Amino acid sequence: MKKGVTFFVFICLLVFDVSACGRENVSDPSEGKKASAENPKTTDRSSEESEQTSEQTSEQTEASVSAEEHSGQTDIQKPVKKDILIAIDPGHQSPDIDMSGQEPNAPGSGDFKQKSAGGTVGRFTGIPEYELNLEIALMLRDRLTEQGYDVILTRENNETAISNAERACLANDAGAEFSLRIHANGSEDPSVNGAMALIGSAENPYVGGVYEESYRLAEMILNCYCSASGMQNLGIRCNDTMTGINWSQIPVVILEMGFMTNQQDDTNMSDATYRELMVDGIVDGINAYYGF
Repeated sequence: MKKGVTFFVFICLLVFDVSACGRENVSDPSEGKKASAENPKTTDRSSEESEQTSEQTSEQTEASVSAEEHSGQTDIQKPVKKDILIAIDPGHQSPDIDMSGQEPNAPGSGDFKQKSAGGTVGRFTGIPEYELNLEIALMLRDRLTEQGYDVILTRENNETAISNAERACLANDAGAEFSLRIHANGSEDPSVNGAMALIGSAENPYVGGVYEESYRLAEMILNCYCSASGMQNLGIRCNDTMTGINWSQIPVVILEMGFMTNQQDDTNMSDATYRELMVDGIVDGINAYYGF
């Protein structure tokens, strides 16, 4: 009897053991499904956030680059002001304007000259000097302004009635640092060609005090002008008979750009591309004068 009871208890314990082991090793299939269902959602949300962050970063970078480019363009377009005022005097004016009156050749002088002459004419192009002078002066003004200079013109059209003495006084009164008078030359000999600069001499009682600066300015402008344009360099010459020089209180230079009576010079100076070279050279000379 005792053996039977013992055997029965042993069987019960064995069955209980097997049942417990089975419960521990079997996992709930629903947990696997839940995990596999939740993981994609987590991955998608993380991926979306990553893409949004990437897009925001890309947009910020593009905006930053765009701002930098815009800033750079603004810097390039803005000229650095030099606080330098230059007077540009386009010689002569239309012959329709009566400038036949007389004026003193210099302050206090008893010598009188015509207020302004008519200038020469292109022998081969028919272009009047007064038109060429103004067109170059306007181009020069724009180019100098782009580089930060302040510029005053003695005339901006061909109908302005202004004498040579009045041109000089306008530049003086404006406080210009120097006056550049734009002219073209003429000769009875059509073979004569090239550019030259005219200034007052050191002995000139009216402008002798600005001779050295006038010479240095003339040298810089003439050399750079001829280098840029290929025009023959005829050098610097002194002339004390010019009313527009004698009335000047500041360094003053007459640039005779070329001979309108010479076929090559006349044709070149009528060409738009060549005129750009002419202006380039003058600007280079002014920059060299100031050490820019």
